[in-house]
Amino acid sequence: MTPLRLGYLYGFIAYLLWGFFPLYLRLLRPAGSIEILAHRIVWSVVFVALLLGALRNVGFLRALLRRPRALAGIGVAAALIAVNWGTYIYGVNSDRVVETALGYFINPLVVVLLGVTVLRERLRPTQWVALGIGGLAVAVLTVDYGRLPYLALVLAFSFAGYGLAKKQLGLPAAEGLFVESAVLALPALAYLGWLTAVGDGTFGQVSVGHTLLLVSAGAATAIPLLLFAGAANRLPLTGLGMIQYLAPILQLGCGVLIFHEPMPPARLAGFALVWAALIVFTVDAVRHSRRTRAAALAARRAEAVAATR
Repeated sequence: MTPLRLGYLYGFIAYLLWGFFPLYLRLLRPAGSIEILAHRIVWSVVFVALLLGALRNVGFLRALLRRPRALAGIGVAAALIAVNWGTYIYGVNSDRVVETALGYFINPLVVVLLGVTVLRERLRPTQWVALGIGGLAVAVLTVDYGRLPYLALVLAFSFAGYGLAKKQLGLPAAEGLFVESAVLALPALAYLGWLTAVGDGTFGQVSVGHTLLLVSAGAATAIPLLLFAGAANRLPLTGLGMIQYLAPILQLGCGVLIFHEPMPPARLAGFALVWAALIVFTVDAVRHSRRTRAAALAARRAEAVAATR
């Protein structure tokens, strides 16, 4: 199998797992959202530590401890991913899967917005059009919900901010997840200990199957991230961008078709505007990528011709 096809396979499996993640979270009831989040953090540390130990890749920790700015960045990334995970778990457990799917639909637009506001990037006119359509979609959905779709916005901004922090850190997927989870592990363990002490914890109290499902939260978190890293290393950015919509499409399907959440006409119109913004955004990205490659190829050819003279 070629690296390109392997990259698409890794990416497809990763987004497929993320797309059906609401079904897994529903199986964790009657555990509460914060308890699930704490187990997800703790078992992620355990799973990735075992993986790194098997690969004998623990030397990166010593080098990382000598980089205080990197440690501060990891703290920011850890806080953002904790907010993202916690909000997502709460959304699924409060029967708002459709709204969580909206968050990941608008995430690419928020990434562009952060590029303007944080990195001072200049947008192309078509990107401004996509952002404008996305803003109109949020306004329509606000009217439909009778409030801002705050779960979707928190998910979109926290994940976009996490991606920005990860980009600046430049850590590999497994190592980054381990350190981020380790930063959060102590408060997570403290919370689980408190739940057990007051008799409100569900770990080991519901059934063997439920306990095993909580333990598997580490693998359920790490495996899609590792597959995504494998895809990102093999695919062009446009290819990765095209398949990223698979997860929210599946999440939306779970919310409407499996959990029977309502989708009134006004909400459907808001989602349609989001999809229109994403089409504009994606078409622009593909065209820009093709123009960039063509310009680079022309430059190389010009250099080759100049070298032969």
